[in-house]
Amino acid sequence: MDVLVLNTAVADFRHEDFGFADALASTKGLAICSADTMPGYSQKQFAEWIRQGCASAGGPGNTAPLMAMAGLKVGVGVNLGAGDYDGFDAQGRFFYDVMIANGIDMSSTIKHPKLPTGTTFIHRSKVGDRTGIAYFPNANDDFNFEDFKPHVTRLKPNIVYYMYCGLSKRGDAGNGRDLADFMRWCRAQGAIVIADSHTLTGSVQESIASGLPVEGYRLLEPILPELDIFFTSSDEAMLIHNTLLISDDNAKIAYSDHVPFLDRLCSKYCRGGGRTRLLGVTVSEGAFQKHILPDGNSSIPEKVLSRFLAGDVIDLVGAGDSFRAGLVTYIARNINSFRDGTMNFNEAVQMGNLFASVYIKAPLSSRYRIEPYEQMIEHIRGGSMI
Repeated sequence: MDVLVLNTAVADFRHEDFGFADALASTKGLAICSADTMPGYSQKQFAEWIRQGCASAGGPGNTAPLMAMAGLKVGVGVNLGAGDYDGFDAQGRFFYDVMIANGIDMSSTIKHPKLPTGTTFIHRSKVGDRTGIAYFPNANDDFNFEDFKPHVTRLKPNIVYYMYCGLSKRGDAGNGRDLADFMRWCRAQGAIVIADSHTLTGSVQESIASGLPVEGYRLLEPILPELDIFFTSSDEAMLIHNTLLISDDNAKIAYSDHVPFLDRLCSKYCRGGGRTRLLGVTVSEGAFQKHILPDGNSSIPEKVLSRFLAGDVIDLVGAGDSFRAGLVTYIARNINSFRDGTMNFNEAVQMGNLFASVYIKAPLSSRYRIEPYEQMIEHIRGGSMI
């Protein structure tokens, strides 16, 4: 198997009546809510929204189908809620069926007997605007790494991709040390590992302006040294800087630029050679990347401008996920050159830019428009638009 994507199975519901999501999360933010406060919509109502086209598959649903359409062998390992829809609840049935329809190996699915499938409510507003997201982790909160080790052993994926740090109580146990241990274990099985984090604050700009730490990002402290690949958003980079890269003696040093951020992040968390590391920050016009080679030599952070910005954005939800899907697709197709450090890192980032551009410009009903890898790479090398 090329890639195994783990955790955070979500059915995303968008509706004009979900203004409560904005109230919970604040505009453009994320509210992490508990299962016992989830709105009391019936399973019949969820099924009806799914029938009406108001639902999409989030989390791995933003990445796995894209990689599969590019020609990778992809599996998803998640918890889904049990119920009356052929063994799953309505949300779980929907997520599972979308994955199967897109050629995803779902043999690593665990049916949770008590907690429902993860569910988000997104207020549908004007086109192109990203509004509040009310996220109910539900079964994702009980993600147990020990349950999925046998699946890693069985499937032997070249890449293990964990989604997301900060959105699962059990997955985040030990202040991130449990995930760090699991990533280390996966590397010992021969896998390249990547993990990411969702925006862990509802008031992003206020948190950035304050310069104060956001405690959720402390989870990354033990995790970052174990990762081979880590890309974060521009806003999150500032929040990570405020949380992990400011010490008591330099507390007034403000975030200045993505280049020094990547240099400092690598200096603190990428010590020791022997393997390739790739870190980056996604921005609206592309991404910055910095890589470290197996011999310990590192590159200067470089900005890779997207060549695929033309066209109107329809929905920004999943932009970072789809970028990482493209990046991981390129690495999976060039796995040996990634391992020995000879890969074209800028071209890998450009593949991420291309995937993200296609994804955010597509209607929700047809977001999986990725072409086979050979055609996608021709768009990049030939300069054509998709």
